[in-house]
Amino acid sequence: MKIIFLGTNGWYDTDTGNTICTFIDSAKFYLILDAGNGIYKIDRYIKEKKPIYLFISHLHIDHIEGLHILNKFKFQETLSIYGRVGIKKELNKFINDPFTIPLNELPYSVNLNEVEEGNHSQPFPFTALKLSHSSICLGYRFHIEDKILTYCSDTGICDNDLTLSKKADLLIHECSFKEKIVSLKKWGHTTPEETAALAKSANVNQLVLTHFEARSYLTLKDRQDAVYTAKKIFNKTIAAIDDMQIKL
Repeated sequence: MKIIFLGTNGWYDTDTGNTICTFIDSAKFYLILDAGNGIYKIDRYIKEKKPIYLFISHLHIDHIEGLHILNKFKFQETLSIYGRVGIKKELNKFINDPFTIPLNELPYSVNLNEVEEGNHSQPFPFTALKLSHSSICLGYRFHIEDKILTYCSDTGICDNDLTLSKKADLLIHECSFKEKIVSLKKWGHTTPEETAALAKSANVNQLVLTHFEARSYLTLKDRQDAVYTAKKIFNKTIAAIDDMQIKL
């Protein structure tokens, strides 16, 4: 499978990237993780007629703001959106007049699915657990093509973070802050050192840092500095940048 990082910023767009969105092209379906402004690029990669699934971690604007351009796409398949309990009501309010074109007026079908914490078998095996964030936020552990892919954004380090990450083939994890900021602890975010320590404890195969806070990480060099710091703890660490592709 191919993983493409369409947006790698947290909070807002800058010259370093769009807000958070990750695209997975697997043999049987397309999977999109969060819907920041990077989502506008997905029609560059959706070329086959395969099911399309969008998993949303939480409802902070930088994770859903790209949904206002869903009418840009001409999908041949239904777009199935998954998120925490309550997401049906919230997205039907957000993707609607007067903010944007309502879901029922898009040129393709969309269905909304609410996810309880725990293990799920449909539409493919995955686990969802609440993370440590200022708003209800789900982390996901997906079983795809005999691989384990874990996605955790946004969160501070917590037990569920570790549970979702254990022995993952690929851990895609937020790295919002350069260093601990005590006054912002309530928001639930991590530093390079914390994320690398988690990856080491979880015995993951590869760590990709993403969701770099736009105010803190002003340049791509700042991201590479984060990787340098993280590698002192967990060597198999890379930083995501917009349009980067990796294979799993």
